[in-house]
Amino acid sequence: MRSIRMVTLTALLALGVAACGGGTTKDTVSSASPAAPASSAAAKADPNAPIKEGLKLAFLPKQINNPYETIVDKAGIEAAAEFKGEAKEVGPSDASASSQISYINTLTQQGHDAILIAANDANAVCGPLQEARAKGIKIVSYDSDAAPECRDIFINQASSEEVGRSQVKLLADMIGSKGEIAILSATANATNQNTWIEFMKDELGKPEYKDMKLVKVAYGDDDDQKSFTETQGLLQAYPDLKGIISPTTVGISAAARYISGSKYKGKVVLTGLGTPNQMRQFVKDKTVEKFALWNPKDLGYLASFAAAALASGQITGAEGETLKAGKLGERTIGAKGEIILGPPFTFEASNIDEFDF
Repeated sequence: MRSIRMVTLTALLALGVAACGGGTTKDTVSSASPAAPASSAAAKADPNAPIKEGLKLAFLPKQINNPYETIVDKAGIEAAAEFKGEAKEVGPSDASASSQISYINTLTQQGHDAILIAANDANAVCGPLQEARAKGIKIVSYDSDAAPECRDIFINQASSEEVGRSQVKLLADMIGSKGEIAILSATANATNQNTWIEFMKDELGKPEYKDMKLVKVAYGDDDDQKSFTETQGLLQAYPDLKGIISPTTVGISAAARYISGSKYKGKVVLTGLGTPNQMRQFVKDKTVEKFALWNPKDLGYLASFAAAALASGQITGAEGETLKAGKLGERTIGAKGEIILGPPFTFEASNIDEFDF
């Protein structure tokens, strides 16, 4: 696909889910004490071990109606076919902190080889994930991390620091590093969002941004209508607002939809993280000049291969190990079991038609 080639040249940038593999019925949220996680310290990686055939993987996104994570999970499911595995996607319809717990419990009972999760709340899912690990199930977090002690690997779409700082730089370039700005985030507990926002705030503390002021961090909860309403509220509450950063695909598209039909079009700059297909109309009608992301298909693909490698004993998640990720080549596991897909990529009018996802 042209998008992959383009992203590879730049080394891509950086949020579920259409039920490609069916759904599960929500169980009662477990209140049992967390079981001790399976120890990876005692395990030893065998990089030459073959990937086991027939592995069963399950993708658990933040929510099943998040278009970004639909793309990620579908690619991961398709990747499983390359190593003769089976994968499916299940998940809640809302992105609340506890909404994923019953799904983890059900997947554990079903005996999957690996659970891949984009965590709504890093700590809320920890106990159930520990129980899964105690039963030998490998845990891969992607997009939004679970607490490190509750998973084996985290597939990060880009360095969190790079994402956060690059978003500020992108907006600053478009508003001349002057004026009031706001952030429209997803949920208040989203690990990735909060980490990026902390780096945004740190970046804004640099002397070159002394004339930029962050006036508000709003939360659209990865809900289209709420994000639309929050955008309206920001613009009404802060009449001097010059720019908005929305580092969530749901948020940026909802904000763009509001701005495109309002008096703020051409006056308030919007950027953030979105998919090309989702944002194309807003780039072409000049509501949005530039935004960023990575290739979500590559994120799902990498997560799928990481899960297979863990379940087959090729890796344990220890720092310094090497993951063989099919067409994406090799990736080195960093501190705390983190594997980074690649750096940010900027989409704009000159290149957006070269991408289709």
